[in-house]
Amino acid sequence: MPGRGKLIAVIGDEDTCTGFLLGGIGELNKNRKPNFLVVEKDTSITEIEETFKSFLARSDIGIILINQFIAEMIRHAIDAHMQSIPAVLEIPSKEHPYDASKDSILRRAKGMFSAEDFR
Repeated sequence: MPGRGKLIAVIGDEDTCTGFLLGGIGELNKNRKPNFLVVEKDTSITEIEETFKSFLARSDIGIILINQFIAEMIRHAIDAHMQSIPAVLEIPSKEHPYDASKDSILRRAKGMFSAEDFR
């Protein structure tokens, strides 16, 4: 995709996806696949994981935003992703506040530095 930037994908609850879609992130790729998944109470974990893996495989996606409570459902798939692009960022939702201790990126970053590095 020379000359074009990469997309942001969202896996989230209805309020999160609606907010980002109103902000203009909604796109369909050439196969008419959207770059977002609205997770509702009847959405299966398998569907969430398959969508996450399909976003990882898409060359037009640079960042995947996922509500942290949804990321917990597919933690094994998120922890298995080791590439820097697409970056996977966990975000809070209206009903579930952000918990830094559960964030996979922060856990990885803590392992890279020691207390001595900040003195």
